[in-house]
Amino acid sequence: MLGMRILTAVIGIPVAIYIINYGAWVFAVAVVLLALIAWHEFYKMMQFKDIRVHYSTGLIGIILALGCTWLGNAQELVMVILLIVLLTMVKTILSHAIFGVSDAAFTILGTLYVGLTFAHLLLLRFTDQYAYISTELGSLSAGAIYLWLAFVGTWASDTMAYFVGSQLGRHKLCPAISPGKTYEGAVGGLIGSVIGVTALGAFAGLPLIHTIVIGLLVGIAAPFGDLAESALKRFTGVKDSGNILPGHGGVLDRFDAIMFAVPVVYYYIKAFIIA
Repeated sequence: MLGMRILTAVIGIPVAIYIINYGAWVFAVAVVLLALIAWHEFYKMMQFKDIRVHYSTGLIGIILALGCTWLGNAQELVMVILLIVLLTMVKTILSHAIFGVSDAAFTILGTLYVGLTFAHLLLLRFTDQYAYISTELGSLSAGAIYLWLAFVGTWASDTMAYFVGSQLGRHKLCPAISPGKTYEGAVGGLIGSVIGVTALGAFAGLPLIHTIVIGLLVGIAAPFGDLAESALKRFTGVKDSGNILPGHGGVLDRFDAIMFAVPVVYYYIKAFIIA
């Protein structure tokens, strides 16, 4: 299992570097594909609880939400969200015998959980996309740097939390959802995120105060993303959301923390750096 995790990382990290740094349609298509896989995983997970999530509504809703994020505007995105809610509720009327209110609720939850969080990957990557930041490795798009802040902070948090928790962890953080997580590990993860984001910020010449705050925010948000997906898995009784990434599980397993970290970084960037 460890060997497969390492092999997947060895292959996946260079691919991620290329896609994120290239941006444009390559990044957008990659995000859409990942989001659709994540939606499929959510759909399959709900089947274990006999919840009839309406697959096509979520599929179309996520595609439209990501399309509006990439090519449209906020008003169109609100329209898509409203359309998802209304169409799902209409289905509870037309198919009331086999599609109840709880099915509708989970359909809306899954569509928004996947669609809006992955949409923020696009929002962050294409933020200030025509501005470039000079680094020791050459000029990189500002949007790519901002997205790397979220990714590096999340990875550093996860790595440090694992090592600190495994060595020093004594007090359980949330045993009902994730028995392995400890307060000590969470503090280690917070420190790891700050170190990782600050180091990347120094590399890109970003103000120290901003990178420290972003590191703290990512270090707080990322564990909540992990725990949120753990809650879904515990609710449905599955070990992993999927198996598309050998040794890592599914897309939701790998991106759960990122799905919470990226929106936090995006709104901080918009409020305090670009503004």
